[in-house]
Amino acid sequence: MAVPFRRTSKTKKRMRRTHLKKEVNAMTSCPKCGEVIRPHRACTKCGYYKDQEVIKTQKDEEETK
Repeated sequence: MAVPFRRTSKTKKRMRRTHLKKEVNAMTSCPKCGEVIRPHRACTKCGYYKDQEVIKTQKDEEETK
């Protein structure tokens, strides 16, 4: 099995790993309530997606009683 002739320096190792960093997910704000959400997802706070209610929230259930 092949063995490296020289040890990889810290600089070379770090230069190779520069592309392995984590990136922050894209975030948008809900047009209905202003909550920060991921794009193309229903808002968990108000339950709206594209101006339509798609999720019944606990707040909505209390108002109907």
